Amino acid sequence: MPLRNYRPTSPGLRQMTRSTFDEITSTQPHRPLTESLVRKAGRNGQGKLTVRHQGSGHKRMYRVIDWRRDKFGVPATIATVEYDPNRSARIGLLHYADGEKRYMLLPHGLGVGDKVASGPDVEPRVGNALPLARIPLGTQIHNVELVAGRGGQIVRSAGSSAQLLAKEGELATIRLPSGEVRRVRAACMATVGQVSNLDHENQKIGKAGRSRHMGRRPEVRGVVMNPRDHPHGGGEGKSPTGMPPKTPWGKPAMGLRTRKNKTTGKMIVRRRYGRG
Repeated sequence: MPLRNYRPTSPGLRQMTRSTFDEITSTQPHRPLTESLVRKAGRNGQGKLTVRHQGSGHKRMYRVIDWRRDKFGVPATIATVEYDPNRSARIGLLHYADGEKRYMLLPHGLGVGDKVASGPDVEPRVGNALPLARIPLGTQIHNVELVAGRGGQIVRSAGSSAQLLAKEGELATIRLPSGEVRRVRAACMATVGQVSNLDHENQKIGKAGRSRHMGRRPEVRGVVMNPRDHPHGGGEGKSPTGMPPKTPWGKPAMGLRTRKNKTTGKMIVRRRYGRG
């Protein structure tokens, strides 16, 4: 999945890089597995802005992904490799032996014609999904469940993978891409391998318009705002913040821990920041 450069015929194209999409085999999604996607532009049900810098962007159809991989004992063949505008990784359309079709998150190294399966008794090779209790130690995994049966919730972005470190009783220990080490129930499902589209992190946007196409609105620095709009604002000319970095609402912006989930926090063995 290499990247493509452009002739510098404009300032935007001079630095822009994007995927060649050589691995894509179908330009149209499987219609029964698509849903309409309503854009909220960062607003809640009351119309109030709750997430900044979101809005506009190209229209998209949502592709229904099989995060659970719960079709045990039925082999499937990857029929197409497709681009998904809703995520950074590629997706693959599976044709099951019984005629059903589902989308899956495509692992790195698989393509059209490859066979995949899921279940506690399948072989732990790339693309197969099975419980953590049946996966060998040291294996790279992705699409990992946090609650058995809920479907994969973590390690789903392009090029990411976790590593299974240990198994003890009903718990398994995994290292996440962030460096965090945490315990997960050994009954939780995971897919073997690394997520596809490894070059995604190396792409350069190149121009502001490309960010707008993806639904990202401009960000404005706090130091150029008025004092009523941001704690960093105000002053004559180009002035420093004059204080430790803060959010627009006055909360510390760097180093403040906001995670307060005691239920799942006890499952964390080592935090990603290396402190505690």
